[in-house]
Amino acid sequence: MKQSGQIITKLKELGYRLTPQRMMILSAIEKSDRHISAEEIYSQIVAEYPQLNISTVYRTLELAKRLGLVTETDLGGGRVRYHPAEKGHHHHLVCQECGAITDLDEGLLSSLKSVLLREYKFSADLRHLAIFGRCVNCRK
Repeated sequence: MKQSGQIITKLKELGYRLTPQRMMILSAIEKSDRHISAEEIYSQIVAEYPQLNISTVYRTLELAKRLGLVTETDLGGGRVRYHPAEKGHHHHLVCQECGAITDLDEGLLSSLKSVLLREYKFSADLRHLAIFGRCVNCRK
């Protein structure tokens, strides 16, 4: 199996075993053009690899998150979603009515981070954030 992708390469460099299941899970994250849930990863892989267990998906995602290889974001709907950390930090506006997700520039929240530190002595981790509300189409 071809070992492409920065997450897979980094995991190998750190000395972790690259089982076929891990490689398929990590490859699914890297190939996704959007944030992807554990359930979506599982359904993509299980057709090709029926022995896969959903708990393997969760354990692999937890390992990748702990190592800083993926970010985890709650975009609503009862599921967290994952994104390769190498693709950068960004934020989301999530419409609670229609579910539309709009990416938000990271720079817009830098002043918030500064205010939280200055006024509350709180160092916020704003690498991946979802802000819930209503989009322009649903406010009509």
